[in-house]
Amino acid sequence: MTIITKILATCVALEFLYIMYLETFATTSDKTSKVFGMDKDELARKSVNTLFKNQGVYNGLISVLILLAIFLYASKIAVIILMAYIVLVALYGSLTSNPKIIIMQGGLAILTLISCIF
Repeated sequence: MTIITKILATCVALEFLYIMYLETFATTSDKTSKVFGMDKDELARKSVNTLFKNQGVYNGLISVLILLAIFLYASKIAVIILMAYIVLVALYGSLTSNPKIIIMQGGLAILTLISCIF
């Protein structure tokens, strides 16, 4: 695995940690409201708040898996699988929610996949 792949994959992990922070710890913040295009009142609803926190934990664990694949196991195959999964989820989100998701959430993962090929 090249240093470029490691750097890009680490950036993806950091991105997912930031998403976790927004969804789990700053659920009703102005920044979370802006990023997800939702009113703070909507984010404060118990059902929405619970869903966001659950999704945040999921994103945090994806980040942990990426970091394990890079630094503990040094597995290019694991990085490829995780990045492909992220791209597929981002593609689904772009088709069902907001077309920008493929770039916003999948962009770095796409670059990481490309770096794995070369």
